[in-house]
Amino acid sequence: MTGSWPNIAMLYVPAVFLSAFLLFTVQLLMGRYVLPSFGGGPEVWTACMLFFQVLLLAGYAYAHFSDRFLRCKTQAAVHILLLAAAISAIPFIPRAELRPVCGGNPTLQIIVLLGLCVGVPYFVLSATGPLLQRWFSRIESKKTPYRLYAFSNAASLLGLLSYPFVFEPVFTRAEQAQMWSWGLIIFAGFCALCAVILYRHSGHTGQIEPVEKSGDKKAAAPALGTLLLWLALPAGASVELLAVTNKICQDVAVIPFLWVVPLSLYLLSFIICFHSERWYARRTFLSLFILSVVGVILARKYEGTTGTKEAILIYCAMLFFCCMVCHGELFRLRPAAGHLTGFYLMVAAGGAAGGIFVGVIAPVIFHTYVELYVGLLGCVLFVLLADKSQALKMGSRRWIWAALLITAAVAGSILSGKRSDKNNLAILNTRNFFGVLTIWEDGKDKPDEHKYIMQHGTTFHGLQFLDEAKRLKPTAYYNEKSGIGLVMENLKIEGGRRIGVIGLGVGTIAAYGNKEDYFRFYEINPEVERLARTYFSYLKDCKSRVDVIIGDGRLSLESEQPQQFDVLVLDAFAGDAVPVHLLTKEAFEIYLKHIKPDGVIAVHISSMHLDLKSVVWKQAEFFNLKNAWVENNENDKMGILASDWILLTNNEEFIKSRVIVSAASPQSDDYKKIRLWTDEHLNLFEILK
Repeated sequence: MTGSWPNIAMLYVPAVFLSAFLLFTVQLLMGRYVLPSFGGGPEVWTACMLFFQVLLLAGYAYAHFSDRFLRCKTQAAVHILLLAAAISAIPFIPRAELRPVCGGNPTLQIIVLLGLCVGVPYFVLSATGPLLQRWFSRIESKKTPYRLYAFSNAASLLGLLSYPFVFEPVFTRAEQAQMWSWGLIIFAGFCALCAVILYRHSGHTGQIEPVEKSGDKKAAAPALGTLLLWLALPAGASVELLAVTNKICQDVAVIPFLWVVPLSLYLLSFIICFHSERWYARRTFLSLFILSVVGVILARKYEGTTGTKEAILIYCAMLFFCCMVCHGELFRLRPAAGHLTGFYLMVAAGGAAGGIFVGVIAPVIFHTYVELYVGLLGCVLFVLLADKSQALKMGSRRWIWAALLITAAVAGSILSGKRSDKNNLAILNTRNFFGVLTIWEDGKDKPDEHKYIMQHGTTFHGLQFLDEAKRLKPTAYYNEKSGIGLVMENLKIEGGRRIGVIGLGVGTIAAYGNKEDYFRFYEINPEVERLARTYFSYLKDCKSRVDVIIGDGRLSLESEQPQQFDVLVLDAFAGDAVPVHLLTKEAFEIYLKHIKPDGVIAVHISSMHLDLKSVVWKQAEFFNLKNAWVENNENDKMGILASDWILLTNNEEFIKSRVIVSAASPQSDDYKKIRLWTDEHLNLFEILK
């Protein structure tokens, strides 16, 4: 039973399409489920990607070794059993008992959670691409299976692009999970039919050990150098994928759309390179790669003055051209079909190695996000080694690679580590799972302006003057005229106030504390507390009793008895990356449980890219809360940063007081256009500035 390409393709193409489509949509869906439980930072998505890359490697390993050591009939039978196991894993939505444990390793916890929820289905989907291509090559020996690989990547790209534009805006998480489950069942049916075709084919041909008797095994086994390049080239591209994703998520928000953009470019390079050798124009893409690396260096050097959109375009262009070069050279080294599963196994191993480097090794050995530049240098070296013709090393192209190598090396050395100028010194860089923290010393030559600043990525967490006259003054976003300043200065409670704060920063709000007050800070990053106590004195000098609870603020509050706060401060939204899970209906239900009936919720919404006012106003409307929007301008000499706060309360006397009314800006009606945010549904496209 050999069949023709159209007849066989009627089953193989939909099976490959669905496997690839489901493979990538479930990554985004599970990311939406996992992010709220682990703080919502870009490193959470990196940990998710690490899990998916390692499991992809496991799937490819299964495809390779089953092809080498199992008879065709046995392969078919085993895979049908695995398909049944995948379907039995439905439903895969994370259960409440799988939520994180404070103090544990977040990366390990994320991997365990994902493994328990989607480990078996994802493993089966991962194995489908190379396994079905190999089965197809046995039945249609005169047809190339590599076009199925390009087709599967096209399906993956469709899955990625459809998620932020179709599935996420329209459907809830539960509805998405249900649709994905039905898709898995349909895929399993097509894949089982492909297994039946292989079973019948092996019976008709009398093939006992197809691997040994396949004609395409006559090709010589690949050399060790080639095997290492099969590993190194995709590893370099994987490092750049994750590093660029980290970079742009830090600058905006950790949302599926910003996961999709880099991942789509990564997949697009696979589609182009593996469809036809003619599509990879080596000289053109090498030149574009060089120019894009120069662009990244300039964007990094002038960070803060370069527009965010422009910077994202530059980083994404560099990623695409880097992946085109790596995957183009990889395709040039592709083997005959007899070595197909081994080739894909090494490619998957390279991707997993890149994920392990960025997700596990880099946070330990680097103090900043230097892996992006290390990855660039590695890609240059790998491509040089991949060119067997020596064309890149000799003649007219020598200057291209010399320039690229020097550029990457300079980028990696100059743009890593501590950065300073004549009056602004980075005295410390420290990094853990939650990101990079920098302590800046500013104005050292001017005693009245001498101060320390804490920065996380591109977000300032607070500052403090060293001058005794200004040391205890609330600065940054928290001065007396800011939204929270007005609350702390004017909301007086007999017997003292109970103040809860989600987001410690440098502890500036503690400057408002009186002897009778009590402050309870919730901070997800233990390193923030260490630096706040080491370089800043707000916590130490506070007259009130102060507790710092390490863990995600929402999850910590959810597990506590009602705290009866007079003021609850949500200070996790200032800057660029926004943990959106703290702004949903379910989150506000938790907050309202912990404040007194006349208490105040103060929400800091100083985001450069997202109109968070509309989201908070929508929550205020839903919960029937009075509100006031307070804007405050920057005053660099006094250490004051521009800020936006929204105050929410049922306390009419406070919200209608003269001091609040005079400071408040008028509320717009824009919020009426958006849908109420819930854990099941939120749409950031609606609030992009």
